[in-house]
Amino acid sequence: MGTCIVCGTSTDGPICDTHQEDVLFDFRGDSANQLTEGRFYRGVVDGYADFGVFVDLSPRVTGLLHRSKLDKRLESLDWEPGDTVCVQVTNVRDNGDVDLGWSIRQTDREFRGTLVDEPEGDRLEDEQEAEADSGNASEATEPAETQQESRVATDADAEVAADPDDVSETPDEDEEAEPEPETASEPSDGDSESEPVTAETDESTEPAGPAEPNDGGTVQVEAEREQEMETTTDEHARVAVDALREHVGSDVRLEGEVVSVRQTSGPTVFELGDESGVVDCAAFVEAGVRAYPDIETGDIVRLNGEVRVRRDELQVETEGLVELEGEEEETVESRMQEALDAEASPDAFEPLADDETIVAATDDIESVATAIRRAVFASRPVVVRHAATTDGYVAGAAIERAVLPLVREEHASSDAAYHYFDRRPLEEGSYGMADATKDTSRMLDNQERHDEKLPLFVFAAAGSTEDSLDGLEMLDIYGVESVVVDSLSTAARTDELATATASVTDRTACTVGANVAAAVNEDVRSDLGHLPAVTFWEDTPDAYADLASEAGIDAEAARQLREAIALEAFYQSYEDKRELIIDLLFDQEVGLAANVSEQFTEKLDAELTTAEENIETRTIGDTEVSVLDMDAYTHRYDFPPKFLLLDTLHRRHRDDTPVVVGYGKDELYVRATNAVDLTEVADAAAEAVGDAGIDVTALRVGKLSFLSGRREDSVDAVLDAVVDQL
Repeated sequence: MGTCIVCGTSTDGPICDTHQEDVLFDFRGDSANQLTEGRFYRGVVDGYADFGVFVDLSPRVTGLLHRSKLDKRLESLDWEPGDTVCVQVTNVRDNGDVDLGWSIRQTDREFRGTLVDEPEGDRLEDEQEAEADSGNASEATEPAETQQESRVATDADAEVAADPDDVSETPDEDEEAEPEPETASEPSDGDSESEPVTAETDESTEPAGPAEPNDGGTVQVEAEREQEMETTTDEHARVAVDALREHVGSDVRLEGEVVSVRQTSGPTVFELGDESGVVDCAAFVEAGVRAYPDIETGDIVRLNGEVRVRRDELQVETEGLVELEGEEEETVESRMQEALDAEASPDAFEPLADDETIVAATDDIESVATAIRRAVFASRPVVVRHAATTDGYVAGAAIERAVLPLVREEHASSDAAYHYFDRRPLEEGSYGMADATKDTSRMLDNQERHDEKLPLFVFAAAGSTEDSLDGLEMLDIYGVESVVVDSLSTAARTDELATATASVTDRTACTVGANVAAAVNEDVRSDLGHLPAVTFWEDTPDAYADLASEAGIDAEAARQLREAIALEAFYQSYEDKRELIIDLLFDQEVGLAANVSEQFTEKLDAELTTAEENIETRTIGDTEVSVLDMDAYTHRYDFPPKFLLLDTLHRRHRDDTPVVVGYGKDELYVRATNAVDLTEVADAAAEAVGDAGIDVTALRVGKLSFLSGRREDSVDAVLDAVVDQL
């Protein structure tokens, strides 16, 4: 029986079932069936094919990372044959084929430990293996020296760099033989009776790190560490995180908040944020052992250490770390809060176009932008939930375009964009309990496993209607903030639950979202001008058509983009592939929009031809309505989605019939020339057919549901209720 290297619970082997996906495995088997599905493995790129990348997990086992599993286009992947990469084993087939999944974590330090996966079982890497696998063996000192020292190791394998001025050089034998200054004051492996480290060391001696478990003087060393921090406060100048690159190789003092804590198989990595940015600080006690166990996420601390550069990223070798209390804590908190308030407030907002409707919503737009900026600078993840429509996707992409550069500026780690920003589509634009439950489970899991702060949710072309209230209330229970960017008037309870709301009823959600994005990050304003025009299916306001034209997007190009994104939104309704949407909207790959738009037209026209041949015209009172049996005369589970088909039918036939209704087995969509209150329609129809279970399912797409056994009565009752409102 062992203990989990991540959480310390008793388990068979070095890792518990809960944290299997938190560590990186080095596979030492010779058969695919020895792999464990769901685990992340270190591999070597073997070569490319048209359909993906082959990755060797061991000399005899190769897997395929299919292009559909990538978060970018295969052509833009910068892996070369022979590169060491991290992948997830998602499936081992009976024939021995191995399916691989993409991993956003591509370095050892991004995992919470590394283990060896052997046929005999899992085990920790030994010193030599860790040194070889890190790819930085030239940076390491001798293993014996590492065991002797209670100082910080600054990479994922807990190896100590020999030369702070040049981490790429290997010290020669004479330099390795020369004892470090602090060695004389620390116990060696062969001298268990050596005196514990005292505060009265020579000035050249580096401050001691956390006490080793077998030190025998834990209480004394803890007291000495606090005294040491007090004595070194004046010796080390306080440096802001954004100025650390000017102090590489120097000892500094940082003061700020612990943003996250992650335990690797080597050091403990504290992500420390102050008023100017965030940086990783590595502290080492011994391999896989939690340093400074009393320091948790959210603590205000003072940290002394040496600034290093590891793999082109800044990192601080922690020499001392204490939690601040009383006036010192208040001073740091006040300093950070003042900086956050100043940084979160956007510059004076200027609309993208001369649009009085947007000008009237300036205060709301600035409020939403402030909430987003505050989340970024407070190191809180930003999660954009948007409708799986052209309007939703483009609105979400606009906000992404503004937020990602701020995240990269705020956080030194190269993978920060994946940890602090996410964009997830909502199939029908409403935020129901199913969506809220998934999001809540994910955020609580990230909080528990990775010490992440609770995110800010941004709802774009989504989350503003009554059918989203249950989901928003679920978030509110956990104190999660949310903002709404939409083109629909929000429900009263939505305004109460949202931190801020920007909604303009006679513009698209993207028009609002693009202006919010400009307020969030002025630097990307020039990238956003053409986006609103892409989201108007008809009657594009001249101000936005002109703005798109200035960006090189004429009416035809805007149409192609609109249709291409509508098609991709349908096929990506359950996931978000950032690269494809970005290619369409911003990189404007030659021929991509035109090609996808052509597919859109072919599929929609084929469906429209069948639908129009089978539309039934009914007369209710003095009003003619068009009715389509979508179960009988449309293809299920294929493009276009029913709401888009009904939108197109309504635009084509509204001059003759002001109402178009499409129904299926137990659902119904309503389109009307005049505004119709769908909730009132559902209530009136339910009263007329009391046992049919008629209710609103998705207000945004005009969808109601009923019991299939009462379909005919339900359709008749809904038609009567709609006509009564005209």
